[in-house]
Amino acid sequence: MPSQTREIQHVLIATMKRAAAALREADIEFMLGGGLAAWARGGPPTDHDVDFYLREEDAEAALAAVETTGMRVERPPEEWLFKAYDGSTLVDLIFCPAGGPIEDAHFARATSMEVGAQTLLVASIDDVLVTKLLALSEQEPNFQAVLELARALREQFDWEFVRSCSGESPFARAFFTLVEELGIVEPDRTAAA
Repeated sequence: MPSQTREIQHVLIATMKRAAAALREADIEFMLGGGLAAWARGGPPTDHDVDFYLREEDAEAALAAVETTGMRVERPPEEWLFKAYDGSTLVDLIFCPAGGPIEDAHFARATSMEVGAQTLLVASIDDVLVTKLLALSEQEPNFQAVLELARALREQFDWEFVRSCSGESPFARAFFTLVEELGIVEPDRTAAA
């Protein structure tokens, strides 16, 4: 890993720890999501932001909790997340990603893991990929991150689950064509039947 990426990763982990401690102190159930959840499971390093998944009814309390750490908070016009800034490092508090609201089932699929010497609930890698696939759009059609994730963690995915949760998206269907043609995933035999 290049030194600049390593430094960014170190900053992300430090911010993750501060925000997670504040959420835990406020007794808010949350999961690590996004690129850091993939990285925690052996995926590629991320230099983007810290994502936490939580229930919508906990979102306001979560925003107040991270604000107590001195982070600058924001309620953006998007209706599916809140944001907090630890200096220039972004923390997304995501409660209703592209696939629908974060629910009990998401928490049931998550795994307790040690991340940066802190035990956290980490979102299922399947849920992380589904969220990323459903976020692809005509305005943001970049397949790089999802292809890197699929290639790095291919053995960890429940591909049938990912297909079933994302199959309505033309971008997800295009992704599956790509990963099948690249030999990352076996073709879906049920689709031909």
